[in-house]
Amino acid sequence: MLENLVSNAIKYTPAEGSVDVRFSRANGTVRIEVSDTGIGIPAQARPKLFTEFFRAENAKSVEDIGTGLGLAIVKEIAAQLGGRIFVESEEGAGTIFVVHLPIAATPTS
Repeated sequence: MLENLVSNAIKYTPAEGSVDVRFSRANGTVRIEVSDTGIGIPAQARPKLFTEFFRAENAKSVEDIGTGLGLAIVKEIAAQLGGRIFVESEEGAGTIFVVHLPIAATPTS
């Protein structure tokens, strides 16, 4: 899951841009944020972003190789772990993916 989000951020961010990964606690979850200053995601593409085999047109123009499965798999992994994923993006201004995963309960003796 993290490998896909980070590799996408690197792939779609120019050399002079930046990619950041942050971990924090938020309301009983681990909050994972992957942000970049890359090409961003067009508004019309965002509703389909986590759909199998979908790739935004601007992503295809940067990298023509790709199956369109990565983000669908990321969403499925998050769901299987009891979490969820959100995206905020503006075309030309970067993207932020936020994953919330439940914090595992510590066993008591």
